[in-house]
Amino acid sequence: MPILGYLITFHTYGTWLHGREEGSVDEDHAIPGTPYLPANPARVAREYAALKHPPVELDAERRFVVDATIREVCEYRRWRLAAIHVRTSHVHSVVAAAHSPERVMNDLKGYSTRRLRESGVLSHEIEPWSYHGSTRYLNTENSFARAVAYVLHEQGAALEMQCPAGWKRCRAQTPSNEPRPSRSGA
Repeated sequence: MPILGYLITFHTYGTWLHGREEGSVDEDHAIPGTPYLPANPARVAREYAALKHPPVELDAERRFVVDATIREVCEYRRWRLAAIHVRTSHVHSVVAAAHSPERVMNDLKGYSTRRLRESGVLSHEIEPWSYHGSTRYLNTENSFARAVAYVLHEQGAALEMQCPAGWKRCRAQTPSNEPRPSRSGA
């Protein structure tokens, strides 16, 4: 069955700890269709205590940089970005690419980290992202369309974004929650 794209989600560092009530996945619960980890407040507390620095949140400037960078990476790589939504604690995107979803996610996270630091809104001592993320394969037109709808319409209202003062990469137009046309190609 052909892969039409991927729903890629990754969280900021320290904001989605294992054992939280909303559910989480670890190496023992990572098989699709298996239940999430059960709620475990003690595990959440242990993981929080082990953090190397406070949890990272994406404010308006950081959201702007991450959104603009993901769009830039997809355009440069000739990946089709069908949807993107940058929140305070996580990023959702639907991307069609001729690479593995892990490669896509790693590129999006890596370049976003570089741009966050380059723009001056993240220090070099701070790791912005949690380990890995979610990489769901979209094999049907229906699953692809549902993922796009989920990202664009089920995350809440688009949050304010603001270009960091003095950042050379600012565009005249602020990124919106709507996907921009990109060069086609997977």
